[in-house]
Amino acid sequence: MLKQHLQFKLSQKLSPQQIQLMKLIQLPTQAFEQRIKQEMEENPALESGKEESNDYDDDYRDEFDNSYEDDFDGNDSIDMDNINVDEYLSDDEIPDYRLQANNYSSDDDDKVVPYEATVSFHQSLINQLNTFRLSDEEREVAEFLVGSIDESGYIRRSVLDIMDDLAFTQNVFTTEETIKLVLKTVIHELDPAGVGAFDLRECLLIQLKRKDKNERTSLAINIIEHSFEQFTKKHYDKLMQRHGVTEDTLKEAIHEIERLNPKPGGSYSGNTKTIEHVVPDFTIRINDGELELFLNGRNAPQLHVSREYTQMLEGYKNAKEKSNSQKDAVFFIKQKLDAAKWFIDAIKQRQETLYVTMSAIMHHQEEYFLTGDERKLKPLILKDIADRIGMDISTVSRVANSKYVDTPYGTKLIKDFFSEAMKNDQGEDVSTREIKKILETVIQEEDKRKPLPDDKLADILKDKGYPIARRTVAKYREQLDIPVARLRKQL
Repeated sequence: MLKQHLQFKLSQKLSPQQIQLMKLIQLPTQAFEQRIKQEMEENPALESGKEESNDYDDDYRDEFDNSYEDDFDGNDSIDMDNINVDEYLSDDEIPDYRLQANNYSSDDDDKVVPYEATVSFHQSLINQLNTFRLSDEEREVAEFLVGSIDESGYIRRSVLDIMDDLAFTQNVFTTEETIKLVLKTVIHELDPAGVGAFDLRECLLIQLKRKDKNERTSLAINIIEHSFEQFTKKHYDKLMQRHGVTEDTLKEAIHEIERLNPKPGGSYSGNTKTIEHVVPDFTIRINDGELELFLNGRNAPQLHVSREYTQMLEGYKNAKEKSNSQKDAVFFIKQKLDAAKWFIDAIKQRQETLYVTMSAIMHHQEEYFLTGDERKLKPLILKDIADRIGMDISTVSRVANSKYVDTPYGTKLIKDFFSEAMKNDQGEDVSTREIKKILETVIQEEDKRKPLPDDKLADILKDKGYPIARRTVAKYREQLDIPVARLRKQL
């Protein structure tokens, strides 16, 4: 049975411009520049540089829109496949917008960071194999072993697995003894020292055995070979008793071990990993005791709507006879002009949103920015800033995420200025960042011969006015990447 009824429904939808703005806000400076270049390549109606005159203003658009609607019926269909786009582009082989690099203000330097062409870690190891006299079988085994070394410099597979893989994938039939011999006489002789080890213990031994022999290195080798577990757990009393040495002698041997590299592959200077350069989105400076906030000039590019495209519309408007092909072409041009204007408006709104949000964060954390003392950081959550500037929490989150600010105390990640609140013994809200900083200071000043356990750290913080539980101290200590008391012990 069919029924008819009315239903009122309230829904909220984001316009294409709002979606575009949200996507632009969350981009850091470098990604934002790439987004501008992409938009300029996709939309020839968008150009960079200073605009000579204000073409395609609202009055002209309204006048064009009315005339355009009069020329078309609601039943007219537009065949977009027949549009010849080339007629409306520049006559040059390369449009002007592709030749311009002024995507940011003129006072910023247009610097290009050169990258060194280097040899990869594994290629360096392969090149070193050429210095050894090897049989065909040994070379194939050696090359396969080098290919099994990870970026840290370790082989994470057993000898049996390597032997099976050589047989099934390389058609090389060898023995465990041959693989172990190649490992010992070839792979472990490669630079940097320690590559090709199966575990940390073997890695340290390889490095120690390549050092000059003396009493200190001999004791270090003996400790790693026979007392590795006691060494990792820092049972120094057991080590002195087992090896019959004094505390000073043991201290020298441990110092020798600590100088070794636990990840020899990571120290290779020829690593081809791309170096990430952080470009601050904001800059905060102190001028006569007052804070000043600057938005990176590269976030404020000079963009305008193409004058050539607006002249095409004007020519169409003044034409007495309008063919269907002209109407189709003008429809395409109008779409590109609208997209260009929407993009420019979104960039302007992005600039305003970034500046207003960061300004609110700066004033909330004014004491920190004036002194650089992390203990001056106040509790701050996204809702505090959202309420202060009258925007949504998601907008503030997009601004704070993956963006940096250049301060007199270094370049900081903006989201690091947000933290939860805890009450001190006086009932005042204090930032958890402040408590972590005090905890870190207490641990730095402790007696390393007798490090403080978590319950003692909790008592000290309580005496300083921060009554927090032992498990909370353990959580903060782990977040600071500080080991437990036993592993902080030193001679």
